[in-house]
Amino acid sequence: MRRAGTEDLLRELTPRVLGAVVRRYGHFDTAEDAVQEALLAAARSWPDGGTPDDPGLALLPAIESDERMAGDHRPHAVRAHLLEMAGEHAAARAAYLAAAERTTSLPQQRYLHTRAARLVAGPRSDR
Repeated sequence: MRRAGTEDLLRELTPRVLGAVVRRYGHFDTAEDAVQEALLAAARSWPDGGTPDDPGLALLPAIESDERMAGDHRPHAVRAHLLEMAGEHAAARAAYLAAAERTTSLPQQRYLHTRAARLVAGPRSDR
């Protein structure tokens, strides 16, 4: 992909990925830093190596490996959310359950288990 095409794609992805990370992680400044670093890495590698099938999901390994996010359940919740948005419900369910295992917060565990269970039942018709 041409560099300009990559930049346009990353510009389009930024709000979606940043929004997902901020919603799940809660700390805008930390989430923004991690997302920006992932975007910079993608801007360097995607023009030569090609654009991944799902670019939003392809940014997650760099976000998850950020030392500020490492070991936290939230990047797994972000992965689940992006997978759910992409229509990959089985993978999203597994990611929600992985996130639930990584948190010690009972309300977070209940929320993540509920999200996973909702995917087993299928999407709601009122959406």
